Amino acid sequence: MTNAPAFSTRERLTLEGRLNQDCFCIDVDPARVWRAVEQTTAGIIPGEVLARDRAHLFSNAPVFLSQADLMAMGEVVQAIEALGQFKPFQAEALAWAPEIARTDFGPRGAFMGYDFHLTPNGPKLIEVNTNAGGAFLNAILAQAWVACCPEVQALAPQPQTGFEDAVWNMFEAEWRLQRRAGRPRTVAIVDDAPEGQFLYPEFLLARDFFERRGMQAVIADPKSLRFWRGRLMLGEQPIDLVYNRLVDFAFESPAVGSLREAYLADAVVVTPNPRNHALLADKRNLALLSDPAWLEALGVEQGLRGTLARLPRARLVTPDNAAALWTERKSLFFKPAAGHAGKAVYRGDKLTRTVWADILQNDYVAQAFAAPSERRVKVEGDPQVRKMDVRLYTYAGATILAPARLYQGQTTNFRTPGGGFAPVIILGGPAVSA
Repeated sequence: MTNAPAFSTRERLTLEGRLNQDCFCIDVDPARVWRAVEQTTAGIIPGEVLARDRAHLFSNAPVFLSQADLMAMGEVVQAIEALGQFKPFQAEALAWAPEIARTDFGPRGAFMGYDFHLTPNGPKLIEVNTNAGGAFLNAILAQAWVACCPEVQALAPQPQTGFEDAVWNMFEAEWRLQRRAGRPRTVAIVDDAPEGQFLYPEFLLARDFFERRGMQAVIADPKSLRFWRGRLMLGEQPIDLVYNRLVDFAFESPAVGSLREAYLADAVVVTPNPRNHALLADKRNLALLSDPAWLEALGVEQGLRGTLARLPRARLVTPDNAAALWTERKSLFFKPAAGHAGKAVYRGDKLTRTVWADILQNDYVAQAFAAPSERRVKVEGDPQVRKMDVRLYTYAGATILAPARLYQGQTTNFRTPGGGFAPVIILGGPAVSA
């Protein structure tokens, strides 16, 4: 790569595509990556926990991304976050949100995740997520790649220090936004049956991170929490801050009852929280954000409208438009409004009448299909094509980390040989990994 010819601006925009298709000059033996990751997490993640059922958590190939595309993605994130703070938009989004989302305790939402497909017409936003998983693991992956591969080290700076500082500033900001003084003493990383979660190793990394910042940190199932005398408790330990990884976004299940009580009583800082999800990650909001006429009528300023015009058009599936959407289905992707992790999503060109009938009975969004770009990777020496997306982990509109995910099938699944999380190399500017 050091002898590559100079490229014009127009050619430069397609350089990353050619590298993603044909570049195998930056490659690492996956076993060496795993050894580096395990060494980095020694004493934090037991080796058998890290590796169990996670053979395809990390890819052995980096993804190349242009600085122009990274900037375009950041502009979309900032526009959506700006709308999330815009009172007229909040009123519309909260109209279909659960009651619990209507109280504003202050936090903006830790580790928002914005997923993009790269297309010939620029990056296309596919999904917005609260409690997006993988940030701590991707920071470790980036460190392991640099440790293993001099070629990557020449292209991407060490990310770990900047990443951790950004994450700490994020949680401190969430604490202050809920009108808390000093600093939290105890943080709980909360998810259902956490030890059984695929990303449990990340919970261990997060716990270690908080402990190294002088806090007491625990990993907890919401059923183990109780609301007692105005405090959220785990056993006899009061909890000051919850790093929320639940996919019960509105705290509706009985298992989350104590957390819900404490949250509504302003007895604990929860991030991300139900309001963050309602304003930013409810898939129904995509129908608003991608409707230029509606945004103009709402009074959204022209610059933001121009940025949001890049979004794939999305529409709510209703009885009134069902016939038209069925006719257009081959160009659409259907997602449940309250879905997560790619569950119950359907490509329109693969829909059956039976599935369509089920969609009509539930809350679904139809989004214009934006095909993912591709990265060729070597699997046992054989070049094979994998789909890819790029995820921006953000806070309050600022990018903290920008990795990619490689996969086969309809959505990311971490079951594909050669697939998994992949580090991103930025062409035409500094790497953004922290």
